[in-house]
Amino acid sequence: MNTIDEKFMSEAILLAKEAATDDEAPIGAVIVRDGIIVGRGRNRREKDKNALGHAEIEAINDACKTLGGWRLIGCTMYVTLEPCPMCTGAIINSRIERVVFGAYDKKAGSCGSLINLFDLPYNHKPLLSGGFMEEECAHLLSDFFKKLRKKN
Repeated sequence: MNTIDEKFMSEAILLAKEAATDDEAPIGAVIVRDGIIVGRGRNRREKDKNALGHAEIEAINDACKTLGGWRLIGCTMYVTLEPCPMCTGAIINSRIERVVFGAYDKKAGSCGSLINLFDLPYNHKPLLSGGFMEEECAHLLSDFFKKLRKKN
């Protein structure tokens, strides 16, 4: 990991903070190719009332539109929380080359916590770096859910 990874994970963290101000779980994602952000996403499940409203799915959709195709070859995804099974499948299907995530997700994480779907014999296997800037990403989530519990 290097300062370039820090730069782009910091962008994902900004999107996570934006989601939190909108009463969404603070999860953000960016997709980068050749040092340029080509896709951005943040959690919108509550606002959109849609189970597909994950940061990773939104970032993949945005990157596909930006790049004009569904194959995101040469791209890296930076996401503040370990992807779930749905998002991990979308990462595999979109051919993202590398995934860097922050906090581990012991309840739904599919990049090592519960299972690593990238270890299965699918036709594409991204490079994986977990726990990057983990403390900052995990604090965003724990602070958000503490406030939510107090509110309710």
